[in-house]
Amino acid sequence: MTKVESPVIQYKKGRLSKKKLIELYDGLVKPRMIEEKMLLLLRQGKISKWFSGIGQEAIAVGVGMALESDEIIFPMHRNLGVFTSRAVPIARLFAQWQGKVSGFTKGRDRSFHFGTLEYATVGMISHLGPQLSLAAGVGLANKLKGENKVSLAFTGEGGTSEGEFHEALNVAAVWQLPVIFLVENNGYGLSTPTSEQYNCEHISDKGIGYGMKSVQIDGNNIIEVYQTISKLAKELRANPEPVLLECVTFRQRGHEEASGVKYVPKDLMAYWKERDPVHNFEQYLLGEGIIDEAYIDQLKANIKAEINKAIDIAFSEEVPTADVQTELADLYKAHDTTPTLPATTATKEIRFIDAITEALETGMDRYDELVLMGQDIADYGGVFKITNGFLEKYGAGRVRNTPICESAIIGVGLGLSLKGMKAMVEMQFADFVSCGFNQIVNNLAKLHYRWGANADVVIRMPCGGSVGAGPFHSQTNEAWFFKTPGLKIVYPSNPADAKGLLLASLADPNPVLFFEHKALYRSLTGVVPTDYYTLEIGKANLVQAGTQASIITYGLGVKWATEVAEKLGLSIDILDLRSLAPLDYDAIETTVKKTNRVIILHEDTLVGGIGAELSAYIAQHLFKHLDAPVIRVASMDTPIPFAKSLEKQFLPVERLEVALGELVAY
Repeated sequence: MTKVESPVIQYKKGRLSKKKLIELYDGLVKPRMIEEKMLLLLRQGKISKWFSGIGQEAIAVGVGMALESDEIIFPMHRNLGVFTSRAVPIARLFAQWQGKVSGFTKGRDRSFHFGTLEYATVGMISHLGPQLSLAAGVGLANKLKGENKVSLAFTGEGGTSEGEFHEALNVAAVWQLPVIFLVENNGYGLSTPTSEQYNCEHISDKGIGYGMKSVQIDGNNIIEVYQTISKLAKELRANPEPVLLECVTFRQRGHEEASGVKYVPKDLMAYWKERDPVHNFEQYLLGEGIIDEAYIDQLKANIKAEINKAIDIAFSEEVPTADVQTELADLYKAHDTTPTLPATTATKEIRFIDAITEALETGMDRYDELVLMGQDIADYGGVFKITNGFLEKYGAGRVRNTPICESAIIGVGLGLSLKGMKAMVEMQFADFVSCGFNQIVNNLAKLHYRWGANADVVIRMPCGGSVGAGPFHSQTNEAWFFKTPGLKIVYPSNPADAKGLLLASLADPNPVLFFEHKALYRSLTGVVPTDYYTLEIGKANLVQAGTQASIITYGLGVKWATEVAEKLGLSIDILDLRSLAPLDYDAIETTVKKTNRVIILHEDTLVGGIGAELSAYIAQHLFKHLDAPVIRVASMDTPIPFAKSLEKQFLPVERLEVALGELVAY
């Protein structure tokens, strides 16, 4: 850990007024006193865990006081000073830390893992880095709206090793977004020193590689922090660009209290103890005659009384009442899901791919706040030419080519949503979504359940085999996300459903993964209404009625099921699920009770596929209606191969024909 030149902090107040200096001091004392109380409660066994920011308060307080009250800050779990500077009621903070309903997450999350847009503050998740991309998304929204605002995201020196750090900074630099990426360099990522985190001399040096302004300051100097943030924010509001700001500081306590600080050399700890931001600033103000001991005593007495009152309120509150319906209802943001019928009966026959294009174009016309993002979707029109001509019609602000960084772009989409906008992110191929997995399953999926904000993001997923594209361009990977509560998964099988369901997805304020089978793009045509319309997400469709057996499927499986039933001359119920999350259990029950024989067909591999869940559900709830075992037909449990002969063997079509014949004859 590099030491700052002097253990005594050198303050240069410049043009700061006496009033502002006192406000900065007050701002430092409050989080320090709250933390000291939390440590006492921890020792008394009244709280279970605490991540201390003692020694780092100047950064959080300086940021919170320098930015405008509606400029969104993305703090981490040592940045209590952001919340207190934003005047977040401390009774609610204590309730949050106690898991009480009057906190910000109804007891569903702890510490600072929450957001409150009322106070323009969005906390982190435990995975370091994702909040950087969210801040970039807010920066994009600020820029597109012409609001002359900045956003600011915290991370630690350990977080700069994360891939999301690179992705977020790169996107912000390429798009010249008004974002301050603030790194609190406190010497250790838990017990790992900076020498084992990066090999450059200063973290701020990393900004050079992204072509962005980089600054390093003394993070324990409240005046320097406040003045630097104020200056940078003013510049970025006028001329949008990202900045990497390294604040050199030190963590005086353990990563969390149980871990201790035995790994820190004693002389280093002593050095930074001398640079305590609260004590040093207090002595400076006393020396300048700006405050006196009487002022300090009165301030601390007032804060102590406020803390004790807040604790009494939080501790007296009952623990949350567990209610199944409440928990399930908060998975998604509520909205009207009633299907919208087309205004006229006008229709036309178009290809599956054209239905996707029409839905996107209609969505762009309908929602001025909708932004499309993806690799090569602008000038080039996308690798499948779905957005061809969109750039000319809607402009580069709303139709955005992205760098190859799936995670950051999904995070940017969520950041846009925090500012009331909508985002459509195209995975060039569904296979590539693995690079954005964390943002989807831990941020988009959990955000509304945790603290009530919506994640208004649609992720389009061109997927599937039958095109001879091999292991990394042919997967149908819906099962990766099927088990994650909070996501909606849509998988249409025909042009009319593709348009209506995509428009419904764009209207939905919740995160939707929209799977589009590439083999259907140009091979399948159908009659589609020309007007705006939506279909209800979560409602299956019986595409063919029969009596001998039921095939429950989706996507390309509908075509396979129809062809095999016709080839064998059988009377088959074919249920197109259309939506995999939520599932239409009523439709599943109806078809099972009707035919008493069921095949579950999907293109995904057999083990761990959606068919496993469906067959378990049928066996548990509909067993008495079955005249034969439930049969799953799926692709082989191997990666999808390239050669046509191998791909044909991998896919389930031939096995479907055999299984259907055996089922009917059972």
